[in-house]
Amino acid sequence: MNIFYRPSYQSDVTLFLDKLKANNPELELGQRQGRSLLWDKTVDRAAWQAFRAAQVDQQPYVYQTAGKE
Repeated sequence: MNIFYRPSYQSDVTLFLDKLKANNPELELGQRQGRSLLWDKTVDRAAWQAFRAAQVDQQPYVYQTAGKE
């Protein structure tokens, strides 16, 4: 048995979240919709490869302007 084992312990945060979800059953649906807006996107791999190919290498000294030669 683990010495840190607590059979029925729930933190204050867990109790708060359980109570919040019980009082607002539509909360999780709203979270899923928000996630789909910002994070769950399909990736256009061809466009991503074109973007990577078009990048220009950074100069060793970023703030130094190119000298006239």
